[in-house]
Amino acid sequence: MTTRLADIAAQAGVSEATVSRVLNGKPGVAATTRQSVLAALDVLGYERPVRLRQRSEGLVGLITPELENPIFPALAQVIGQALTRQGYTPVLATQTPGGSTEDELTEMLVDRGVAGIIYVSGLHADTTADMQRYERLRAQGVPFVLVDGFSPKVQAPFISPDDRAAMALAVTHLASLGHTRIGLALGPKRYVPVQRKIEGFVHAMQGQLGLAPEVVEEELIQHSLYTLEGGQAAATALIERACTAVVCASDMMALGAIRAARQQGLEVPRDVSVVGFDDSPLIAFTDPPLTTVRKPVPAMGQAAVRTLLEEIGGTPAPHSEFVFMPELVVRGSTASAPQTARTP
Repeated sequence: MTTRLADIAAQAGVSEATVSRVLNGKPGVAATTRQSVLAALDVLGYERPVRLRQRSEGLVGLITPELENPIFPALAQVIGQALTRQGYTPVLATQTPGGSTEDELTEMLVDRGVAGIIYVSGLHADTTADMQRYERLRAQGVPFVLVDGFSPKVQAPFISPDDRAAMALAVTHLASLGHTRIGLALGPKRYVPVQRKIEGFVHAMQGQLGLAPEVVEEELIQHSLYTLEGGQAAATALIERACTAVVCASDMMALGAIRAARQQGLEVPRDVSVVGFDDSPLIAFTDPPLTTVRKPVPAMGQAAVRTLLEEIGGTPAPHSEFVFMPELVVRGSTASAPQTARTP
């Protein structure tokens, strides 16, 4: 404790006795001096005593699952810029393998007195997760908005792309090119966006190609991980089942699908067409440039900020889901179906 007092006193340029008075909430310390001591605490990494923490109207937490997929930095940039324009400072907290969990990051942000939190693709999207964590957060008086994933168990505003419509766009495009054997590569089934993409894909395959839902689900859907390697593994399985086109649930998976095709001696798009999802930065410059379904990131990010600030301001938006329409961006990774379809 003595060492800590000495460090803080040296940093703030005051006596240890003054530091002690500030930490113990005693009167007789000038406001500027008190602020210098609190600033020294922050700089040195010491936590402020609970009674000295103030909820800053200027800080807003943003929790993302990772930053390797470029769609998350893109969304973080939109949200950060929108917050800054409104006079708030974004605090980006990212989960990493073996690192902090969503609950730990939430606790850290709440301890620092954030005015609110925006969650992107968090546990709210996992149908197996306990949603009580969000109700406990609400009970603490912390406003929050949830992006990508919906749960009727949580009373909060949700911001989502229309995943079902995204699959309809992709399937309609590929069917118009003559593809009849279209596969879907996507992540674990427990996630809400995955379940919605499956619903949209099955419905579109039935409507466009007349395929029975059970056939589509058994033969043309492959679950994997939302990574390049995951896309490669899923696409390999789908190509072996004679698919001439693969729709992927993320651009990263789509890049893996292109690699899978090439490893089997096939060319994209001559032999296999590939469609991604997100339209993350730089994806137009891949080889070939990727046809993808563009997630409306600017509109979603700005809506998340606007909705959160309404919550913070005491005029909350309806606790329901705001759904944004994606659009198909056709580039060089899709083409007409090969004249002779492969057999499994």
